[in-house]
Amino acid sequence: MFNLTPAVRNLLIANIVVYLLQVNFRVFPVTLLGSLHPIGSDYLHFWQFFTYMFLHDPNNWMHLLGNMFGLVSLGPLLEQRWGSQRFLAFWLICGVGAGVFYEGVRAYELNKIKTTYAEVVASPDAVTYDAFMREVGVNREAYNAAASALQRNPNDQELRQGIVANVKMIYEEIINSPASGMLGASGAVFGIMFAFAFLFPNTELMLIFPPIPMKAKYFVFFYALFELYSGVHRVPGDSVAHFAHIGGMVVAFIILKFWESGRSRFY
Repeated sequence: MFNLTPAVRNLLIANIVVYLLQVNFRVFPVTLLGSLHPIGSDYLHFWQFFTYMFLHDPNNWMHLLGNMFGLVSLGPLLEQRWGSQRFLAFWLICGVGAGVFYEGVRAYELNKIKTTYAEVVASPDAVTYDAFMREVGVNREAYNAAASALQRNPNDQELRQGIVANVKMIYEEIINSPASGMLGASGAVFGIMFAFAFLFPNTELMLIFPPIPMKAKYFVFFYALFELYSGVHRVPGDSVAHFAHIGGMVVAFIILKFWESGRSRFY
């Protein structure tokens, strides 16, 4: 049985209640208004840096289950050590910080996409089209025929116009699609994962896949490497916000070092 401490229990309830609202009251755009959209999107609002961490994919209850499992597994021990107010503050700061970190990385990625998009519009040829599609992470098979046709017929105006229309549609969808928002408590969860490994590095955790014990410090270290690799080498179709996970860990490290500087407050 999980020993649910007050703040952990309240966070668990809040996330479940919001998820039920997302699932059962879809006439009200809870997910759209609360998800964290990229900078430049028409759907971006300042409150989303806070609200996104209480939302989860309404079509995938495993998203909620995974994050809440991390919360109830590691959170109580941290709350017992810090107290409810400090734990809640840590959770919220890691969540907001992860969102800010992700937005920064996303802005950099979108700037590169914007640059290649402008190049296609200015000079729609096979090279610029290929560069744009690679940047947005579209599977090559999906656009290979159009790129080949454009390479064979570089002066075909109808084909060039079609290419421009296609990349414009993709670009607008990336920037302004309601589905482009980030949501989930994983940034905060990765923050408490890091804190747990920082404070209890030699505590053995029993993994689910594979079912073997591993010390917390090694588990978090290898998990962080995996997230960093997955974020840098993103594959087409990967919708996981890997850099939000990394951001949660980075923010957790900063908070812990700050608290550690005044040990009477840290402990």
